[in-house]
Amino acid sequence: MESLRKPAPWLLLAMLLAGNAALALGPWFVRLADTGPVSAGFWRVTLALPLLFLFARVQEGANPPQVPRKAALAIVLGGTLFALDIASWHIGIGFTRLGNAALFGNSGSLILMVWGFVLVRRWPAGREWSAILAALAGTAILLGRSFEVSLATLSGDLFCLLAGVLYAGYLLLLQDARKAMGSWRLLSRSTAASAPVLLLVALLHGEPVWPHDWGPVVALALLSQVAGQGLLVFSLRHFPPLAIGLALLTQPAVAALAGWLAFGETLAPVDVFGMALLAAALAISRAAGESTPAEAAGRSSA
Repeated sequence: MESLRKPAPWLLLAMLLAGNAALALGPWFVRLADTGPVSAGFWRVTLALPLLFLFARVQEGANPPQVPRKAALAIVLGGTLFALDIASWHIGIGFTRLGNAALFGNSGSLILMVWGFVLVRRWPAGREWSAILAALAGTAILLGRSFEVSLATLSGDLFCLLAGVLYAGYLLLLQDARKAMGSWRLLSRSTAASAPVLLLVALLHGEPVWPHDWGPVVALALLSQVAGQGLLVFSLRHFPPLAIGLALLTQPAVAALAGWLAFGETLAPVDVFGMALLAAALAISRAAGESTPAEAAGRSSA
């Protein structure tokens, strides 16, 4: 009976890798969209909402328990941070390489690890120091290389780093809310709270909102917010944090490949070295922490 409930290990691994690959291709469709980058984020979450609410209903039934008021407020605030995270990340995608965007956008897991040290008031130890030093070295290399190219690419990296900080704040705000509801219900409601904020930011940014070509924004919604999220929600519960962190390494690789094929973004050996350092730091930070909640894994919801 167990074999009927749990897919074969190779299939679970394929789902985990496919989910990461789907998320890594998201920045490609942000660039292809004929809306503004923040507007693309608005359509990404809005078009995904019907499916997310459907998954939530399947997970918890037609009459789920009522959400406590404190958790409801956290969802609204968390959704606002999630919207600002997407806005910052999508703006950064337009100015830096796709590989850099994937790495810096995923920095939330490392930031959460450091925040954990602040809460427990202790210094890092062992592999935790390795993660921090590798992250600092990798970030310095990539930021320095972007500065050599132009101030625009440097600002793109910084926008993506800001997105990582905002995403960490989103996860922290929803920490208690996860105990009160299922992962899909939480994701659908926080995403619903994000949509109007993204629309407002897009309008204030003076962006075109209504797309002429729906293909890129539909693909962005299905890949980043539904397929990638869905595959990760299902498969991550079956893997330890180290495997999750190692699977995360596929995201910058896929993004860099897409950047090279679609936009001619080439990487020098020193770029590859910097990316490897930062990617290793993210993997170590996942392994050093607790298992990542399904709805917060990688950039599965960003």
